[in-house]
Amino acid sequence: MTEPIIIVGGGPVGATLALLLAKQDIAVTVLEARKQGAAYAESRALALSYGSKRILEKLGVWDKLAPRATAINTIHVSQKGSLGRSKLHASDYGQEALGYVLSYGALSEALDGALANQPSVNFVFEASAEAISHHATHANVTYNRQGKSQILESALVVLADGGRSLDEIAGLVKETKEYGHDALISKVRAELPHNNIAYERFTADGPMALLPNGERDFSLVWTGKKEYITPLLSLSDADFLAQFHAQFGDRVGRFLSVEKRMAFPLKLSQLKTADTPHLVVIGNAAQTMHPVAGQGFNVGLRDAESLAQHISASTEDALGGAPMLEAYQASRQADTKGGLQFTDFLVNIFTNDIIGMRSLRSAGLGLFDVVKPIKKHLVSKMSFGK
Repeated sequence: MTEPIIIVGGGPVGATLALLLAKQDIAVTVLEARKQGAAYAESRALALSYGSKRILEKLGVWDKLAPRATAINTIHVSQKGSLGRSKLHASDYGQEALGYVLSYGALSEALDGALANQPSVNFVFEASAEAISHHATHANVTYNRQGKSQILESALVVLADGGRSLDEIAGLVKETKEYGHDALISKVRAELPHNNIAYERFTADGPMALLPNGERDFSLVWTGKKEYITPLLSLSDADFLAQFHAQFGDRVGRFLSVEKRMAFPLKLSQLKTADTPHLVVIGNAAQTMHPVAGQGFNVGLRDAESLAQHISASTEDALGGAPMLEAYQASRQADTKGGLQFTDFLVNIFTNDIIGMRSLRSAGLGLFDVVKPIKKHLVSKMSFGK
């Protein structure tokens, strides 16, 4: 069976691409392994940039999401044990917010609801892609649904499943850097209101981020060496909160409660070679970033927006061909490379224990706080990419 466009992976990046295409009356089939609604209860926090919010506005889904999102109006960056710190304020850059915090489930539900009203979208749930192959004139996807194997053929297959291994797909070469660190994620409640401030705190054991998520709640991302993070998972809630407070400080008073804690290994990866006619990879499947700057998901949404533009500009005969895919890759190179380098730089500079580095970092934070052109460039980068 031949389809115009096939998207493997119906998470937020794949669903955003499908909706962008549907708005232009471009037919698409989305294959999603999970059951319909399975993701809606997922409370994992997503940090949306101001630019990502504008993409969702354009798609007509932000009005439903806004009541469930928490704005980040200020970002406070500090280093434990030093006086150096820096603040970024949305009002200084003519933005209503620097970003927003939203649950994965809320975004998935809003996108699925919008797609359900698009006649040009065939969203197939419980469809697990078993094999993907590409050829000179088309690409194939073999998928299993309800115990039955089926094959779809398309001029363009988009792989947007960030959890999928790419090893079995010929022509894809991925370069990976293991940090040897894990990220602990959870949600904590503070004694004082957060006032829409997000905190980035660098410690000797690794960086931590607190993202406002609710009236007094924060989504927590705490990273460090595996041998440091793993014991934190088994501490009692009281002991965990005490240790966390000792690292973070008193900016929001005491921490009153913590939800379930989970951890996963951190890595930086990107596609180095993509000689795959009629097949393109986007989102976390194409690049994975350290969460220190909250850039990964936003880069994925910009992948979807750019690819939709290239698809709409392509003729039927050119769809998925080498010139079209090369043009798309070229359009994304600066943004993706910049995001990878920026997050990797932050990790390296703030986890380096060379003698004297702590003082240099402290001075650097203080200097950064008063150099307005650099701050403006950083806010633009975080909000809109390149």
